[in-house]
Amino acid sequence: MPSSIAECRTVLGDGRVLAVTATVRPRAGRAEVKCVVPGAPVLCERVQEVVRLARLTEARFDSRVQVVLGFDGVPADGERNWELAAVLADRMARGAWQPPAGMEDVCALGWSDAWQLGRLAGHDPAATPEEAFVLLGGAGAALNALPHLGALTGHADPGAAVSSVRAWFPLHSGGVNDALAWVEVSVFPSDGQAGEEEDTIAVPGVDAAVQLAVRQALAGARHFDGRGLGRWRSVVRFGQPRFAGDSYQLALVMADRLARGREFVPRGRLIASGTSGAWHAGRVDTVAGREAKTALILAEAVSGDRVLLPAAWADALPAGFRDGLRARGASLACVDRIGLI
Repeated sequence: MPSSIAECRTVLGDGRVLAVTATVRPRAGRAEVKCVVPGAPVLCERVQEVVRLARLTEARFDSRVQVVLGFDGVPADGERNWELAAVLADRMARGAWQPPAGMEDVCALGWSDAWQLGRLAGHDPAATPEEAFVLLGGAGAALNALPHLGALTGHADPGAAVSSVRAWFPLHSGGVNDALAWVEVSVFPSDGQAGEEEDTIAVPGVDAAVQLAVRQALAGARHFDGRGLGRWRSVVRFGQPRFAGDSYQLALVMADRLARGREFVPRGRLIASGTSGAWHAGRVDTVAGREAKTALILAEAVSGDRVLLPAAWADALPAGFRDGLRARGASLACVDRIGLI
């Protein structure tokens, strides 16, 4: 059975020892991860993001519990040695990993720029303490160096089982910040025991409304696949997490389908704009901003790109848009549903 409370320590760059605690309680409709560090809301958001991303590579995951993480201090801005300690405290509290017998007093130092792959980038060597059992992020000659989270249990790199795909969508706000933004979907095979499909999809770094919309869109699109439900645990990340509207959804769904092997991979990028009121039926609906978005796509497209737009735009595309894409070596399809592309 999982422990109700677990603690993992870390050492910060200024020499302070920081204790990270994780407490398990019934989820009862709450978020699966919560962090409480008074006066540090940005840190709390980052802790939740790290833990959610790292969970993707676990062999089994029970979404029926909530884990509340807490720090007994506040790291300095930019400090990252605590990341591995937070991941391990979360796993120990849920029983997903336990330290060797006699070495329960765990100290961990390390961080990652790809927690969704379970790969550790390194740690601050100047902060390494003289402890009985210290886990260090990153490859090296140290006895307990961890190049990836699979090494905790002697397993292969869990990132090898994660499929990550990005798709792009035109982000138009009428200003100099207009750009092609990316959405990335990473999927890991599931044992089918995680409960509702939406509970298996993590969307760190965005507000609650976007999280809900993303989860509902993916769950609906996977329902359209027939056998797409209950097979994956997923993380969705946005290159620009602050935006309005839902025109990203076609790019999101296509990235998910590519990650799950449901679509042919384009030679270049997949660029899409579209939404749906019925993803469970595979339907693609129109979105606003046709003129601005097509102009942005035409300016940014390069050879090999595949552009997908709503079928409702087919007869109203700007003059020269199709020929312009063709001249750049990009392809175009206006679609009314997924699965027929």
